[in-house]
Amino acid sequence: MTQTSNRFFDEVARLMNDAAGVAQGVRREFETLVKTQTERWLRDLDLIKREEFEAVKDMARLAREENEALKVRIAALEGQIKASGGGAQPGPPAMSG
Repeated sequence: MTQTSNRFFDEVARLMNDAAGVAQGVRREFETLVKTQTERWLRDLDLIKREEFEAVKDMARLAREENEALKVRIAALEGQIKASGGGAQPGPPAMSG
């Protein structure tokens, strides 16, 4: 009876090990599927990287600073024109085409 009982428990243990191996395989397969789908979804969203965002943000800041400096310069030049008794107000440059 002991011999039969041990063999029965050995078979149950082997079956449990096989089931655990299958479960691990299924888990790995599921994780791979989720990772692949997530990467595809993020790629389709056309997101930008943090470094790219920071670079564009810096470019915009520099452009704003340059605009402000140019506004001050234009105001100073207009002031010089008025002070020198210039005639008509300068308008926007004529577009040539």
